[in-house]
Amino acid sequence: MDELDKLRAALRDAPAPNEAKKQATLREVEENFASLQGSGPAARPTETSPERAGFLKGLGQMFTKPNLKPMMLATSSLVIIGVGVVLVTEQPAPSTMQPAPVAEEIAMEPPASPPVADLELDDDATGRLMSRSSEAKRIPLDAAPASEPASVARQPAPQGSVESNQPVANSGAFRDRLPQPQIAQSRDQFPDATPNPLKVTSEEPVSTFSIDVDTASYSWVRSSLSRGQMPDPQSVRVEEMVNYFPYAYPAPDGDVPFRPTVTLSETPWNPDTQLMHIAIQGAQVTERPPLNLVFLLDTSGSMQDASKLPLLVQSFRLMLGQLRPEDEVAIVTYAGSAGTVLEPTKATERNKIEDALRRLSAGGSTAGGEGLRAAYALADEMRRDGEVSRVLLATDGDFNVGMQSDAELKGFVADKRKSGTHLSVLGFGRGNVNDALMQTLAQNGNGQAAYIDTLAEAQKMLVDQLSGAMFTIAQDVKIQIEFNPATVAEYRLIGYETRALRREDFNNDRVDAGEIGAGHTVTALYEVTPVGSPAVLTDPLRFGAGAEAGNTTDLAFLRLRYKEPGASDSKLLEQVVSTQIAETGTEAGFATAIAGFGQLLRGNTALGEWGYADAITLANANKGDDHFGYRAEAVQLMRLAQSLSGG
Repeated sequence: MDELDKLRAALRDAPAPNEAKKQATLREVEENFASLQGSGPAARPTETSPERAGFLKGLGQMFTKPNLKPMMLATSSLVIIGVGVVLVTEQPAPSTMQPAPVAEEIAMEPPASPPVADLELDDDATGRLMSRSSEAKRIPLDAAPASEPASVARQPAPQGSVESNQPVANSGAFRDRLPQPQIAQSRDQFPDATPNPLKVTSEEPVSTFSIDVDTASYSWVRSSLSRGQMPDPQSVRVEEMVNYFPYAYPAPDGDVPFRPTVTLSETPWNPDTQLMHIAIQGAQVTERPPLNLVFLLDTSGSMQDASKLPLLVQSFRLMLGQLRPEDEVAIVTYAGSAGTVLEPTKATERNKIEDALRRLSAGGSTAGGEGLRAAYALADEMRRDGEVSRVLLATDGDFNVGMQSDAELKGFVADKRKSGTHLSVLGFGRGNVNDALMQTLAQNGNGQAAYIDTLAEAQKMLVDQLSGAMFTIAQDVKIQIEFNPATVAEYRLIGYETRALRREDFNNDRVDAGEIGAGHTVTALYEVTPVGSPAVLTDPLRFGAGAEAGNTTDLAFLRLRYKEPGASDSKLLEQVVSTQIAETGTEAGFATAIAGFGQLLRGNTALGEWGYADAITLANANKGDDHFGYRAEAVQLMRLAQSLSGG
């Protein structure tokens, strides 16, 4: 008689169970389990989650494996005998049973071991394996389980909180033991810029501002909406949203590095006002000088997220394919202290550069100030006459070690730009972004601020528009508009709140302003209210000089100042703006749609009843060629904002 025959004989001799008490006990257990656990119907089997076989079927399958028979026989015997003892043991009457209290601990099976059917085990190894298999780990209920069935119901996490991974339970006692959701505390910081107010032409006829070709705000808005969240109104800079897109404006000719074009059209959200559309098209670069790049990379502990350092590495690897043999790359990292990871290396040694990028890891605090010093020092060593040097700072925006104040960082970067090395800032990730500081560094470093939330955005910024981002054709570009009080009663500059300049700054060549890169386009929009329009919001002054008579054909006078790269003295361009309304073209029409979209996100009430549906219609009508799909993507974002806002 083998071991299995002995087991069968032992079971035949066992006392017969009390069937009535067994059924009553099982019903009571099922009722208690349902009331305490809140179990619902089992999940429907799918291809990825098939219906599981029963216990006896699985037990039979295990016995069919020859090399498992000796090991599993003893374990199964203990289990079956234990079941038999439970069934025959005298139980209290059902009427006197009380719901079983929630246990302080639950038994969980150990993680599945590798299939042992293919293992050759000696007797000692078999004994050790049987001992481990027969023991269950006991886990306190207040500890998160290692895994759980896919059919367990889950409670949706509250908006703005970290999702809980715990099963849902109706029992208050059980639920109290679960870790409660933690509210995500975002430390993202944005400039506190109030939208430009309406100006009365007779009182303030002159408006002055610096151009802006940054794109960080649009990318941030896209990231927020894609996550199902409306963006913080302070994060929305309308001029950066408008200037995110390439436009086909008239190209410059002659020696001037860019060409301004000004048109006037009706305002889509107010038929009693007009939009003055200022378009600037930068010249393309046919032959560019060698480029010296210092990658200043944040590798602090806050950069561990997949949308930070891993995306950063992928982004810079994309860029390497656009460099020329004469270009050089160096890498400086900062985390606790700054260090040079890669000495200046020719772009032809791409494998060496990529290997240095792949070895990066996140950890430590953020020694941003020390990193800037080290990067600029290395850029000084690389710089040669006739070459372009630029530091590319990639960070989540947190500088918490070293130069901590914005004023100190601003002064340091402004002083370094005089040496000819410019600074651009690329932001990554969420929850820790110091957008205000990124703007300060880029503006004072004669560079561009961008936010990279996807690899596609890295492609746009560092591949498709590399020349515009790296090579400046005009610097310290300022715009000044003088409105004619005889034709314009009121006006409002849309966006550019953080780029405002004083009137006297326009002629002061020591005042810094924005840069235009090769092939860049710049767009600015004014909403103007004609004299006599019912849209005029202010009353005329009793003792004011009143509108000047005579010149009713000119709307405004445009002045632009710019410096050639490396020059200290500016040049002046001037142009009269006519009151003649032109038919809105595709480029101006799409820019207007984005300007309206940005104002809606900021909650601007000046648009009246004009809403997201109107912005969508206007944008769809002016998509143009849209080779890269940027405009189609913008329409989808408008639809998301419309759904999320309920408008």
